Amino acid sequence: MSQLSTKRRTKKWVAASLSLVLAGTMAFQAGPQKAAADRGVVDLWKAIKPLTTIASAMNTGAHPDDEHSATLAYLSLGLGVDTYSVIANRGEGGQNEIGSELGNALGIIRTRELQEASKITNVTLANLSQKLNDPIYDFGFSKSPEETLAKWGEDVAYERLIRQIREKRPDVLIPAFLNEPSTHGHHRAVNVLTVRAFKDAGNPQVFPEQIKEGLQPWQPKKLYVPASDKDYDVSLPVNEYSELYGASYAQLGEESRYMHKSQGMGRQIDEGQGTAYYKLQESADGKKAGGKPETSLFGGIAFTFEDLAQELDVKGKDNKVVKQLKTLQQDANEVIAAYPSFAKVAREVHEMKADVKTAVELVKVSSLEQTAKTDLLHRLAVKEKQLDKASQEATSTVVKVKPETGELIPGQTTKVTVTAFNGGEVDMSKVHLKLNVTEGWTAKAAGADSFDKLAKNQTVKTEFTVTVPKQVEDFNPYALPLISADIRYEAFGTEASLHAVPDNAVAVLPPVSLSLSPEAAVLNTLKPEDPVSVKVTATNYAPGTEKTKVSLQMPEGWTVEPAVQELSFAAKYETKTAEFSVKAPANVKAGSYNLAAIANDGTSDSSRTVQVIQYPHIGKTYYVKPANLAIQAFDLKVPQGLKVGYVSSGFDNIDQVLRQVGVNVTNLDAKTIQFGDLSQYDTIVLGIRAYAFRPELIPSNQRLLDYAKNGGNLVVQYHKPEDKWSPDLAPYPIKIGEPLIQWRVTDENSKVTMLAPEHPIFNTPNKITDADWQNWIQDRSAYNPSEWGKEYTELISNGDPGEKEFTGTFLTANYGKGTYTYSSLVWYREMPSLVPGSIRMFVNMISLKQDGAASAGVVAPKQ
Repeated sequence: MSQLSTKRRTKKWVAASLSLVLAGTMAFQAGPQKAAADRGVVDLWKAIKPLTTIASAMNTGAHPDDEHSATLAYLSLGLGVDTYSVIANRGEGGQNEIGSELGNALGIIRTRELQEASKITNVTLANLSQKLNDPIYDFGFSKSPEETLAKWGEDVAYERLIRQIREKRPDVLIPAFLNEPSTHGHHRAVNVLTVRAFKDAGNPQVFPEQIKEGLQPWQPKKLYVPASDKDYDVSLPVNEYSELYGASYAQLGEESRYMHKSQGMGRQIDEGQGTAYYKLQESADGKKAGGKPETSLFGGIAFTFEDLAQELDVKGKDNKVVKQLKTLQQDANEVIAAYPSFAKVAREVHEMKADVKTAVELVKVSSLEQTAKTDLLHRLAVKEKQLDKASQEATSTVVKVKPETGELIPGQTTKVTVTAFNGGEVDMSKVHLKLNVTEGWTAKAAGADSFDKLAKNQTVKTEFTVTVPKQVEDFNPYALPLISADIRYEAFGTEASLHAVPDNAVAVLPPVSLSLSPEAAVLNTLKPEDPVSVKVTATNYAPGTEKTKVSLQMPEGWTVEPAVQELSFAAKYETKTAEFSVKAPANVKAGSYNLAAIANDGTSDSSRTVQVIQYPHIGKTYYVKPANLAIQAFDLKVPQGLKVGYVSSGFDNIDQVLRQVGVNVTNLDAKTIQFGDLSQYDTIVLGIRAYAFRPELIPSNQRLLDYAKNGGNLVVQYHKPEDKWSPDLAPYPIKIGEPLIQWRVTDENSKVTMLAPEHPIFNTPNKITDADWQNWIQDRSAYNPSEWGKEYTELISNGDPGEKEFTGTFLTANYGKGTYTYSSLVWYREMPSLVPGSIRMFVNMISLKQDGAASAGVVAPKQ
């Protein structure tokens, strides 16, 4: 021990010090905005609290937002437990409540949201899915773990989960969901894998190749599963109010959930609300929970350095190691006792760092069994990282990585500046700034990268010249950052090491990005001579002038005019447009065709689209994908002059598809819905969940019903009950089935029976046959009605194999002089994917009219 702590102190909370803490803490705001309290003394507390425990826990889930946020906040922020969240996929198959991105683009958004949510709860995040189009993909709702694991690849998913457990070595495992029939198949699959992994992670015969790599088997101590207040072994007081954070842990958990904005997560909860319940399913020692329920997941598990020391002492193990573990316990107590004085905490933190280093050396040369050594060295390595973070906060060191640009092209050279600022009272010495770049890149310091001293309010910086190789893989938004920095410094005689990344993603992009409009097109085989107009928007990402020749790569027998267009750019980010006219051969057959846009700069071809993804809560990132245009050829009849008003919720692109096939579509704004002449439209369509996101709709609902009653055709797409849907919004009541999970059809290939085959929706203007229900994607329907008025015609019956069939999925009724149709079919997925049957049927649905009623010029409802 150094002389810095010859006097051992004990933690004493006095009113004065607590008042000082609270004075530096801004009030917690439960709501969609991130609390401003995440700085200063609060961040210091977050950094030093983990020094008091050596325990760890891992929560496993399927999708972003599956994490037990309140529990994670309580374990990490409240107890200081080394806490991990392992999520299987990226949420690509879900819905989007902030934009129209779906698929991979949505997965990128949800991943960034999960990362930001994890920062709030101070949790270490990992995903089993590793790249775009990974096997562990959110393919949509599933009703069974068997289907999920078959599509993911059970061995792939299991190997990755076992790897995470062996790397992170949690004492406690907590799957987010139970394996119950009423639960999403993805959730059930992760439960199945987690329960199995509880035992297998400790078996060296399971995935022995990991052991050969250097990973060691690891047996968690306990496996807990979610429970209710009626039957539980542990109740966690997540409702406990923290004076430091100015909120309960349940509220802090909700603060993190607000980051999942694309899923509409986060809710207001009052102080004192909430308790988390868990059931002990398995334990490593075979013991079951018994007697009175506990308030800790870690009963019987070493929680502190003192506990570890006692375990080794009882077993008569190495006395030097035992003594050093007790020293580390005293160190942790002294760090806490020094709070909230930054300088005093820094001194104690660096003393503890020295003692951890000594402990590592003692363990390495000790007589302990190898398994005990591995365990202790892992926990000490975790503590070293935590101490580095604690040092950063206590010394008020601010590190930044500032690229000259975050958008690079292959072969480009750029500048990246790394800075370190000392905002505290502790002088630092031997400061070294290092820039890390991905393999194949080069980074050279343009000046000094080492500094003798960094005093209060001083900044040191180093500018690096970075060169990107000419051959680079496409940007992977799920990979580690391409550029990062390591900063080393000394304080109180011991070294600390910090890691920093740029605020936004640094991506290597093609010199010229090509975006096609449309990205998907319909070729009507009834009019094969009609050309398809294709607009290619080229964006220059090269750092200066650039020239490129843009062309389209065509299927055999197709023609394009012009063959090539040359574009010149004067500066980075400049955009130019090239327009082409594409014609299919006269004998074109129904089917799928692909065109590719090509940019040639004279040395190489590139065919890439850069989709910039940027929202305030997640910053800026990119989705780089092939610059392709999918063309679906099929026969389609569209009534001439059909005029449609579309009420978009912002979550679908159906209006764009309708325009493309020749429908006159107008997007209706709030003013038009409330006061405009609705009678000018043959049909009005409400987008998915529109009642939830268009606040003018419910007050104007009677206007919409009057529009239908007076001869209009009103089409409403699916809603959830929480979308402010009530049965009386429809002209004849429609009640949505609950629980929602039981009222959907997830097999896109499931049999569909047309119950009213003679109905105009199946005959006019397009004849619908069984072929139109083929080649659907992801799902059939969601949130089907469970009850409806007798006035409706049930158009189809459909259900997942082996389950009951729903007959309320597609309902239509005459209403006054007009018609009303409610459909839970997932048009919003099928139509942008150009599923022929969905487009043909939707055109029929918006062409619907009562016999004898005019399709236009209906009587305007009275104001």
